[in-house]
Amino acid sequence: MAKSTAAPGLDVDGLGRWLTREHPELARGRPLTAALIGGGRSNLTYRVDGAAVPLVLRRPPLGHVLSTAHDMRREHRVISALRGVVPVPSTVDLVDDAEAGEVTGTDFFVMEHVAGRVLSDPAQNREWTASGLRRLGLELAEVLAELHAADPEAVGLGDFGRPSGYLDRQMATWRRQYDASRSRELPALDALQDRLARSVPESGRRSGVVHGDYRLDNLIVAGEPDAPRVAAVLDWEMATLGDPLVDLGMLGMYWHIRELPGGPVASSAIAPGAGYPEFDEVVDAYAARSGTAVPDLSWYRAFACYKLAVILEGIHYRYTGGQTVGEGFDRIGALVAPLAEEGLARASAGKDA
Repeated sequence: MAKSTAAPGLDVDGLGRWLTREHPELARGRPLTAALIGGGRSNLTYRVDGAAVPLVLRRPPLGHVLSTAHDMRREHRVISALRGVVPVPSTVDLVDDAEAGEVTGTDFFVMEHVAGRVLSDPAQNREWTASGLRRLGLELAEVLAELHAADPEAVGLGDFGRPSGYLDRQMATWRRQYDASRSRELPALDALQDRLARSVPESGRRSGVVHGDYRLDNLIVAGEPDAPRVAAVLDWEMATLGDPLVDLGMLGMYWHIRELPGGPVASSAIAPGAGYPEFDEVVDAYAARSGTAVPDLSWYRAFACYKLAVILEGIHYRYTGGQTVGEGFDRIGALVAPLAEEGLARASAGKDA
C-alpha cells in the first residue's frame, strides 16, 4: 500500500491503521491524506480525507501548554453531549495515544467533517448578501442563547464544572497561564489583570454551559448567499459551566476587534458596511431568545481582552521557543499590548460602549 501524506504532529499512516482496526466501517483500504487547518495556534486541527466520509482530527498543540487548557477529553465530551442542542459535528472516537504513540502520541479525538465555510476575513463577505449577513449575525446570538439555556444535568454535563465562584477561578486560571508564559515586561496587561481582579462581578446570576471562545470564525457557515446559517459550532476546548455573560463579552470583543489601533489583532470577517448588525442588536437578539435582560457588559468585554491577550502571549512564548506549527507567529507578540490597552479602556468605561 502506498504511504499516506505527512502532516506535522500526526502520523497519517498510523491513523490509517487505527481507523482500519477500530472503525472498519469508515476505512476504505486506501491511504489517507491530512492537512492542518487554521495554522495550529491552539489545538491542532486536521482535515482527513480518504475514509468513507471526510473526518477531522483534533490534538493538543506542540510544546508549552497549560495542562488544563487543551483537554481533548473535555472537548470531546461537551461536543458529544450538545449534539441536538446546538449545531455541532458528530463525534467518532476519543483516543489516549500517549503510550502507544501510533497516531499523535497524545490524546486525540476524531469527528465527522461539516461542510461549509469558516468566515475569518472581510473578503469572504462577498459570497453572501448584506441581508443574509445581518441574519447570520443575529443567529449567532440566538445559538448562543440556546446553548446557555441548556440544562447541564439534562444533557449529561451536570459535573462539567463548578458554577459557584466561576469568575474568581477564571481570574486565577488566566493569571497562572500568564505567569507560565512570562518572558518580558507587559505593564498594560499587568494593569488590566489587577483592575479585573479588583472588580469581579458578584456571583448569583444564572449559570450554564459556557463555550469560552464564542465568535464568528469558530463557526461553520453554510447555506445560500441570502440565507447563511450556522452549520456547526467549533473549538470547545475552553468549555465549562459558569457565567454565560463571559461568552457574550467575548463575542462583543471580536465584533469590534478589527477596529483596534494598529490593525486587526485577530481574524474577523465582521466589518462595517458588510451587513452585520451592530453589537447592541446582537445583544438584543440574545436577550429576546433567552428571555432575560442583559446587564452591563463592561467587565466581561474587558475580561475577554485580557483572556485573548494572555492566550496570544502564550503563543508568543511558544514561538520564541520554536514550538509552533504554521506561519504568522512572528507578529503575535506585537498584538498583546494593544489588546491589553483596549481591555483597560473597556474596564474604565463602566458601561457597554
